[in-house]
Amino acid sequence: MRDTLRHFTAEFVGTFALVFIGGAAIMQTKNPGVGAGLLEVALAHAIILAVAVSATMRVSGHLNPAVTLGFLVTRRIEPMMAGIYVLAQLLGAVLAAYALKGLFPEMLFNMTHGGSQSLAIDVTFGQGVALEAIATFFLVFVVFGTAVDPAAPKIGGLAIGFTIGADILAIGPLTGASMNPARSFGPAVASNFFEGHLVYWIGPLLGGIAAALIYDWLFLPRGVEPVDHGAVRPKAAPKITG
Repeated sequence: MRDTLRHFTAEFVGTFALVFIGGAAIMQTKNPGVGAGLLEVALAHAIILAVAVSATMRVSGHLNPAVTLGFLVTRRIEPMMAGIYVLAQLLGAVLAAYALKGLFPEMLFNMTHGGSQSLAIDVTFGQGVALEAIATFFLVFVVFGTAVDPAAPKIGGLAIGFTIGADILAIGPLTGASMNPARSFGPAVASNFFEGHLVYWIGPLLGGIAAALIYDWLFLPRGVEPVDHGAVRPKAAPKITG
């Protein structure tokens, strides 16, 4: 029970931080006294994710249902624990969005729908899904390459944060660059703004699954994985004798 609570709390706090800081940065783009832009939004997301992942990765460090699903399809987390992670992520995102709604000027919240993502006028639903899938593929590929792979460089969440920042700079003006269903879900609930919302579930989940499976198949050894992150032990490859 205590272990489950630790995992839940880590995912809740980390996702709360991401949505609160990310949403606040987006709101500041509409603040006449600040004049923040795309670079500031990307930097805010990159910094808070790098810090939050580094702070929670000893316990969990997913902070994203797309990452959790990647762990699930590669059998690095039990289904029950995956459900706990996603629940914590969604609750953290929703409460963070309501905190923004209650603490920030109403005008800023309404103008940005609480930091929600939305498609640009000239971006179709299909294009939005593809863009989010590709951006999330990069993110989850980096997660596996820097946090899952036993031979990965020990750089904490730095590379993951950099990837988020780069993705926002690349596709932020087109889709908002969510790469995270929880990141989009919280502000959508608090602002009751669900326009194009399925893009932010379908794209990231597809991209996350693809990245996890490809990295797992091509790069990871078949030996017994360490039991952390609520992990299960995948089958070891048969020994070659002769």
